Amino acid sequence: MRSRALLLFSLLANVILAAGLVISARHAAASRQSAALEDTNSITVKTNVVLRRQFLSWSHVESPDYETYVANLRSIGCPEQTVRDIIIADVNALYSRRRATEILTPQQEWWRSEPDPDVVKLAQDKLVALDTERRALLSKLLGPDWEGGDLASLPRPTHPGIALDGPILGTLTTESKQAVANISARAEERMQAYLQQMHDAGKNPDPAEMARLREQTRTELAAVLNPAQLEEYLLRYSQTSVDLRDELGRMKYFNASPDEFRAIFRATDPIDAQIEMLGTATDPITVAQRNSLEQQKQVAIKLALGPDRYLQYQKLHDPLYQQAMATAIQNGDPSSADAIYGINLAAQTDQNAIQSNSNLTDSQKSIALKQLDLDQARAAAAAAGQAPLPESAPPPLPAPTQPHVMGKTETASGLAKLYGLSMNAFQAANPNVDLNNLRPGDTIRIPQPSGNPNSLLPTPQLIVPPGGMQ
Repeated sequence: MRSRALLLFSLLANVILAAGLVISARHAAASRQSAALEDTNSITVKTNVVLRRQFLSWSHVESPDYETYVANLRSIGCPEQTVRDIIIADVNALYSRRRATEILTPQQEWWRSEPDPDVVKLAQDKLVALDTERRALLSKLLGPDWEGGDLASLPRPTHPGIALDGPILGTLTTESKQAVANISARAEERMQAYLQQMHDAGKNPDPAEMARLREQTRTELAAVLNPAQLEEYLLRYSQTSVDLRDELGRMKYFNASPDEFRAIFRATDPIDAQIEMLGTATDPITVAQRNSLEQQKQVAIKLALGPDRYLQYQKLHDPLYQQAMATAIQNGDPSSADAIYGINLAAQTDQNAIQSNSNLTDSQKSIALKQLDLDQARAAAAAAGQAPLPESAPPPLPAPTQPHVMGKTETASGLAKLYGLSMNAFQAANPNVDLNNLRPGDTIRIPQPSGNPNSLLPTPQLIVPPGGMQ
C-alpha cells in the first residue's frame, strides 16, 4: 500500500510540472510575436528579390494563326528583321509542303514514256496559284516590301532533278528528304567518277560495275525509306524504270496502265539486276546464263500482264504491227490491226521479191512497188470495212529488156541502129547509164519494141554495104 501511494504521488507531480512548462512556453512565444510586430511597425525592411514571370517557352509565342504569331513575336521584343526572317521561313516551309503534296507532276506518272500535256499544264497552273497565294500571305503579314533583300529565303529545290513530291514521297520529313537528296547526289558523283575513269583509260564502262554502284545506292536508300517509299523512288528514278519507259515509248499504242507498269517493273527489276551483273562476258557459261535469264524475264512479263496483253506487248515490238495499228486507228477501227498486220507481212514478202528480181530495171521496180503500195492500201481499207479505193489505170510498164555485154567495137548508137531503136528508147531502158561512155565488158539492157511482144529482142536490121551483097 505504501509503495502504491508513492507511485501515485510521483505521477501527480510530473503532470503538474508538464503543465507549468507548457504555460511558460506559450507566454514566451506571445512575447516574441509582440516584439516582432512592434519592430515591424517601427523599421522599414528592403530586399533585392524581384518577382519575375515564369521562364519563356516558344510554345507561348507560336500560334496556328499567323497574325497572332507575328503579334506574339513583337510583344516579346523580337527585332523586326528577325520577325520577318522567322515568318518568311515558316510560310515558305508551309507552301513547300503544299507543293509537294497537292500538285500532280509528270514525275509522279512514272508509267508514261512521254508527259501528259494536260498534267503539265495543270501542274504549272497550280504552281503559279500556290506561289501567288504565298506571296499574298507574306504581303499581308509583313507589308508589301517583305521581299526586299530576301533572296536567301526564297524556296528552291533541294537537289535539281530529284522531285520528292506526291502522296508518298511528298509526305517525307525535311530530314528524310535531305537524306534522300544527299544519297542521290553521292550516287550521281560515284557514277560520273567511274564513267570519267573509264573514259580516261580508253575503256568501255562495265555494266556489272555500274550495276554494283546502283545496288549500293539502293542499299543506302533502304536505310532511309520504307518499302513503299523506296519502290516509289525506284519507279521514278531507277535505271530499270527509265529503260522500261523507253521500251514502252518505242512500242507505241501499248499504253500501259500504272498497275501494268508497276507489275512489269516488279517482275523484271530483279532479273535485270542479275543480267547486268553478268557484264559483257561472252564465254559459253555466261551466254547460257544470260539467255536463261532473258527467257525468265519474258515468262515473268507474261504472268504480270496476262496472255492477251502479253500477246499485244509482243506484237507491238514489231514495226510492221505498229504500222498496222496506226493504219487501223486512222481508219477508225483499231480491232482491224491484226488483219492489216497480215496484209503488211504479205506485202513485205512481195516487196522483197520485187527488189531482189534482177530481171527488172530500177524503173520497173519503182512502178511495181508503187502498185504494191496501192494494192496494200486497198486491202487495208477493206479490212477496216471502208469503201474500196477507186481503181486507177495501171501505169504503163516499160518494155521488157535483155542484158547485153558490150564488145570491143560496139557503141550504144551502133546497137540502136542495129536493132532499129531510138536513142531515147535505149536511154529509158538504161536510166542510170551514160551511153556515151560505155566500155567493153559493160552490161546494158536492150529494150523490146512494144509492137513485138513475143520476141525477147528486136530483130537486127540487115545493113547492106555499098555495092550490094558479095
